[in-house]
Amino acid sequence: MGLWRARETVISFPSSPGFEEATERWTVFRPPTYRAAIRPGTVADIQKVVKLAKKNKIPFLTRGAGHGYSTSLALFQDGLSVDLSQYKSIQINKNAQTVTIGPGVTTKDLLDPLFNAGFEIQTGTCQCPSLIGVTLGGGVGRFQGIHGLVLDALLSVRLVTAKGDIVEASKTSNPDLFWAIRGAGTNFGVITSATYRIHPLTNQGDFTYGVFAFLGNGTSAYFDALASFKDGMPAKLSSFSYIIYNDTLAQTIVVSNWVYLGPEEEGLKAIEPITKLEPPISVIARVPYNELIKTTVGGNFAILDCARSLTLDNYNLNQNTYNAALYKSTFEKMVKWFDENPGGRSSSVVFENLPNQAVVAAPSDETAFSYRSAKGYVIPTFLWGPGDTATEKAANKMGLELRNDFAAGSDNKARAVFANYARGDETLEQIYGKDKLPKLAGVKKTWDPSNIFAYNHPLPTKYP
Repeated sequence: MGLWRARETVISFPSSPGFEEATERWTVFRPPTYRAAIRPGTVADIQKVVKLAKKNKIPFLTRGAGHGYSTSLALFQDGLSVDLSQYKSIQINKNAQTVTIGPGVTTKDLLDPLFNAGFEIQTGTCQCPSLIGVTLGGGVGRFQGIHGLVLDALLSVRLVTAKGDIVEASKTSNPDLFWAIRGAGTNFGVITSATYRIHPLTNQGDFTYGVFAFLGNGTSAYFDALASFKDGMPAKLSSFSYIIYNDTLAQTIVVSNWVYLGPEEEGLKAIEPITKLEPPISVIARVPYNELIKTTVGGNFAILDCARSLTLDNYNLNQNTYNAALYKSTFEKMVKWFDENPGGRSSSVVFENLPNQAVVAAPSDETAFSYRSAKGYVIPTFLWGPGDTATEKAANKMGLELRNDFAAGSDNKARAVFANYARGDETLEQIYGKDKLPKLAGVKKTWDPSNIFAYNHPLPTKYP
């Protein structure tokens, strides 16, 4: 214990208590593996971990909430987990309209304190990831039409660098580093705190929420209605559409969740293209800001979002256009796939159709994030049981096929996908954008020339 400054610093090994908690992850498909884990009790001990690991060439991977996903993490084997999940400080400054949080703060942790203080922040679509982790790759969600990406709310960070130093990064302090952190932030250091701009609650935090289910032939009319928003979603309107298998009905269905960030009268008018279809299952309600994410699709999505040790794989892609024929063909393919692969019936394909007005309003060169014009995302998520290699093989085949379909049919021939949604088999250009890579490589060379932060969609120190 004399090596560490804090009694709270805890080291664990595979056979000791606390190890599983310090290393568990959302998905165990192609996972990193660990020989030991450490929970540093202070920032000074985080610095010491980085210095010791670098000196002794011990690979390490930081963990906020264990929700990060990339097959590139499988390159990390027999290393050290630096678990920061206990860093849950939340400091709201009402006068400055800011919040400062630690790396262990999840989206779920933050919503009630902000709501009770009369504020909101744009978030991702899941409750259980670390908000800082979401920020580093972009952060897309329902509020991006009015507030922008989550990274657009970021004002500053404090981080431990590859040298073990503590630095601040903002628009006025280490601005190139701050630029790179917003879009490729897993490559440069250990974030120990982050400060964000927050906003007074939109419509007092009271929103219109609708869940609709469509079966059989009714799905075709729904996809036509969804694609009718071809010019983009209105700034306060968003939609998540899930192609899933329903065990009770023994068939593939579509469940959609529409949210309007405003008064009920406006919200009902906004979702009228959907309600006039008279879906067989329809629920319309008012939902407060702090319950919006956990009630997605009646709360069913939150179960998957917050689960642990799932065997799942994603094949995500940006959507640049809405294509009804593509949505319909995807549905038909999944009907057949679910029939042929009962071991994969917990899988889903999600169409995230999101507004982007505030996203595109920010200058493209302001951050390292490349894909501000995207109108949404397709998220094929395949799940199977441990050891079910037949379903795994079928999932891989269908996942790649759907990704190819959307590259061709949603005006994304480059197969672009931002870092948070990337699978890990994409090129650097597809994840970060060719135009951003020369500067990103330069920042990487300056701040991490020995490449100790090398496992989550890693950057080179030279490009091209």
